[in-house]
Amino acid sequence: MKVLVVGNGGREHAIAWKLAQSPRVGELLVAPGNAGTARIARNVAVGAEDLEGLLGLAEREKIDLTVIGPEAPLAAGVADRFMEAGLPVFGPTKAAALIESSKSFAKELMLSRGVPTGHAEVFDSYRGAHEYVKQTAAPIVIKADGLAAGKGVIVCQTTDDAVDALHQQMVAKKFGAAGERVLVEELLEGPEISAIGFVDGAHVTTLEAACDYKPAGDGNTGANTGGMGAFSPPVGSLWNDKVEREVRTTIVEPVVRALAEAGAPYRGALYAGLMMTADGPKVIEFNCRLGDPEAQVMLPRLKTDLLEVMLRSAEGRLAGYDLEWDSRSCVGVVLTSGGYPDSYETGFPISGLDSIDPDIAVFHAGTASGDARSAYLTDGGRVLSVSATGGSLEEARQRAYDNVYRIDFQHSFHRLDIAEHA
Repeated sequence: MKVLVVGNGGREHAIAWKLAQSPRVGELLVAPGNAGTARIARNVAVGAEDLEGLLGLAEREKIDLTVIGPEAPLAAGVADRFMEAGLPVFGPTKAAALIESSKSFAKELMLSRGVPTGHAEVFDSYRGAHEYVKQTAAPIVIKADGLAAGKGVIVCQTTDDAVDALHQQMVAKKFGAAGERVLVEELLEGPEISAIGFVDGAHVTTLEAACDYKPAGDGNTGANTGGMGAFSPPVGSLWNDKVEREVRTTIVEPVVRALAEAGAPYRGALYAGLMMTADGPKVIEFNCRLGDPEAQVMLPRLKTDLLEVMLRSAEGRLAGYDLEWDSRSCVGVVLTSGGYPDSYETGFPISGLDSIDPDIAVFHAGTASGDARSAYLTDGGRVLSVSATGGSLEEARQRAYDNVYRIDFQHSFHRLDIAEHA
C-alpha cells in the first residue's frame, strides 16, 4: 500500500517509523516531514494545513491511506475533504475534532453524559472572567478554549496569577483566537495520565496509557510546553485492566456514543487526559489524535500492525479487534532549543546521532537536513525525542538518558527528571 502521513513533528516521525515496519506498506510519504522522516520516507513539500494541496497530493500519488498527525488540520476539516473525495483517511472530521478544538464543547458534552470532569465556567469577555476569578478561591485553572499547541492551560496558584493568565489570553492574545473564549476550571488533584484508544465511529479498542511532562523545568516548574518527555505504561495501581475498563466504559465510550448521536461519528485516535483523583479518574481534556510526546513512548511498545489498526478505524471495522502491547517500559526524553517554549534560535548543527545505541529510537521534531557542518540542524523548539525500552521503568530511564547525553547542539536543553519519581 501507499501511505501518506501528514505533519512534521516527533509524533509524525514515530507514526511513520511504526508504519514503515508494516509488511503491507510499499511506499511511505510524509507531508511536509522533517529531517528524520526523510531517512525512512519521501518527504513532500506540502504543508499540514494546506487542505487542497494535501488532497491533490493524495490523488496524484494514488494514496491508499492518509494519516493525519496534528490537531490543526483535523480542526480545519482536512479529513472531511478527503472523505468527500472518496479517499481513505485516518482522523476525525472537523465536527468530531471539536472534542479538542473547543474545550467548551467538550465540557458541555461530558456534562450532558455524566462523564466525570472538573467544574468549569465559560467566558467570552475579559470583564466577566475577571469578575468571576476575583470571587473564586485559588488555585484554579485558566484554559484557552481553542487550539494553543498544548500551551493554553495555565494552573494559577493565586488570584493574581489567574488575572494575569486571563490578561495574557484574552487581552494580549498570547494564543491568538484560541484565547478569545476561556474556561475557568476547578483544579483537580492527583497523578495525571494520558489514555489513548482507536475508534471507528462506534467501537473503541482497549486503551493504553502514558504519563507526560508538560512544564519546561525539573520538578514540574516553569512554563507549559508541548511536552518535555513521557513514559509508558503508568506504574502500579495507576493503570491496570480494572482502571482501563473503568476509563473506557465511563469516559471514552460515552463520549464516542454522544458524538455519533450528534451526527459526528469519531474515527481516529482519541486521547483522554485524565487526573486520577481520590474520587476516581476525571477528564482534564480530550485530544483528537495521538499525543506528542506520548506517541513516541507508546508506538515503540505496540506489537500490532499499526497500518491494520488505522485501516480498520478508517473503514469502521474495529469491532472485536484488539491491540497487543509490549509489557516493558518505554521512556522518552525531549531535547529542546534553549529558551523554548518562548523565543529560541535555530540552525545549529546536531552532533552525536551516529553514536546512539542501535535499539534506541530517536524521533525528530524540529530538525532540518544539514550542511557541510552536520547532517542535521535544529529547526524548532522541540528538536528530538530519545525513546528507550527496558525491563523496568528505571532501566528504560537510564538507557534513555545515557543516549541523550551523547547528543549535542548549541543551547540544547532537556529535563533531568523524566520518569524519575513515577
